[in-house]
Amino acid sequence: MLRLKDTQDEEALRELVRRYQKPVFTMAYRMLGNTDEAEDLAQRTFIRLWKAAGSYKPTAKFSTWLFTILRNLVFNETRRRTRKPTTSLEGCMEQGIAPIPSTEQSPDTKLEEKELQRAVDAALAALPPDAAMALHLRREQDMSYEEISRILDKSVPAVKSLLHRARRELRYRLRRYL
Repeated sequence: MLRLKDTQDEEALRELVRRYQKPVFTMAYRMLGNTDEAEDLAQRTFIRLWKAAGSYKPTAKFSTWLFTILRNLVFNETRRRTRKPTTSLEGCMEQGIAPIPSTEQSPDTKLEEKELQRAVDAALAALPPDAAMALHLRREQDMSYEEISRILDKSVPAVKSLLHRARRELRYRLRRYL
C-alpha cells in the first residue's frame, strides 16, 4: 500500500493517479453524466488529495479516503446543479467504461437493449445522490458495507438500508423489464 507522508512525493502521486484515475473518473461520470465535468471533478479530487496528503492517516484503506474526497466533491457539484445526473451507455462506451458487445445482434435486440439502458439510466438518475453512489461503490468498486459507510459518513445499518431502498426503487421503476 502506498502511503503519503508529510513530505509529499510526486512519484507517489503519479502512481496513485495511475492506479485510481479510471475508478475515480468512472464514479464521477456515473454520478454527473457528463464527460467534461467528470474529468474536471477527477482532477480536482487528485488536487485535493495532494493538498491533504499530510493529513492522511492509514486507519482505513486508502481508497476509502480517496472516494470520500470524491464523494464530497460530487455532492457539492450535485447540490450546485439544477438538473439531475444522467448516464449514457454510448458515452460510457466511448470512454471505455462499459464493455462493447462483440457479437452481432439483430436490430430488434439492439433497440430493446437501448430502451432498457435508457430506463436504467433514468431510474438511476432519479435516485438521491448518496443512494446512487452507494450502489456504484458496492457494485462497481466491490466495496464492503464498512468502506461505504466511511465514505458516505453513515453507519453500516444506514448504508444497508440505503442500498435496500435504492434497489427496491430500481426494481419498482424497472418492473416493466423484469
